[in-house]
Amino acid sequence: MEALYLLASIAATLLTSTLQSLLLLLRLLLRPLAGGGGAAAVRLYEGRVRHSRRRPAAHAFEYPVRYAVVDLDRLPIAGHLSAADARRIASTSGPVHLLTIPKSVGYEQNPLSIYYCYDSAEQGRDGSLKMCIAEVTNTPWGERVMFTFQPGSDLVAKPLHVSPFMDMLGNWSIRAESPGDTLYVVISVQHPTLGNYFTAALHAKLVEETSNSLRIATFFWLMPHKVAVGIYWEAVRLWLKNVKFLDHPRYLNTNYRDEAQKRDLEIRSSCAFLQKQKLNDQRSASTDETSEISNHHDHNGEESVTKRWCVWTDAQWPWS
Repeated sequence: MEALYLLASIAATLLTSTLQSLLLLLRLLLRPLAGGGGAAAVRLYEGRVRHSRRRPAAHAFEYPVRYAVVDLDRLPIAGHLSAADARRIASTSGPVHLLTIPKSVGYEQNPLSIYYCYDSAEQGRDGSLKMCIAEVTNTPWGERVMFTFQPGSDLVAKPLHVSPFMDMLGNWSIRAESPGDTLYVVISVQHPTLGNYFTAALHAKLVEETSNSLRIATFFWLMPHKVAVGIYWEAVRLWLKNVKFLDHPRYLNTNYRDEAQKRDLEIRSSCAFLQKQKLNDQRSASTDETSEISNHHDHNGEESVTKRWCVWTDAQWPWS
């Protein structure tokens, strides 16, 4: 049933995208591209995404990719968080920018989107980046998980089955900074037995800023389709290398999400303790040994640690 649905979905996408591509061409003929007035709501980036798997079989690839960074206060996007919702989740009061691949000619394929949540803006600036929200979607199931992570660097227990060639035991080490003339996002998988065996990296450069919907539509024409083709093609290559194919964890353990949150809380507790221990070590230069021991015991890193904000969206039929 799932295979038949996938084939039917591909056929419907091809038909829809062909018709909408013709409509896009008609729009271009009737209304040539022109610059939009006022402040630009979208920054267009062009770069490359690279995946590198070191174990159990070496496998790497690199593809060109295009991304948008959208000011959600100026241009809300259907199917994603609003700026107000993102601010509420991140406990911020400034701008919210979304890194994403916009839908193109009726099709959306977005493995990773990131909300950059800033403190209050001053003098036309975005302010300082305070919190990020990741939005991860798996293929072909269409499940989604959203969770907060600290900008710069953070470690998150893997919350979603993103590949049938990876189990759920890894942790995601995420590095991301505020997008400017360049942007980068790096995710490494730290596994209890395979070690740091997988890295995905996005590096891109700013191409232009615009609010013109026609320019955005032409810039991202068939970009989601190319991402989807790449996902399935690389899956075939891994299968040909005899990398073990794993069933969705829901068939093996219905509590896998709860277990992921439990592991994540353990990570946060450990990281909080290490951060406070480092702070105590810095303070020790100006305090005596007795004071240092007292500070160490007063900040055990557990009582103030709370669960990471994390929300799942289930797959639709027939993947549910």
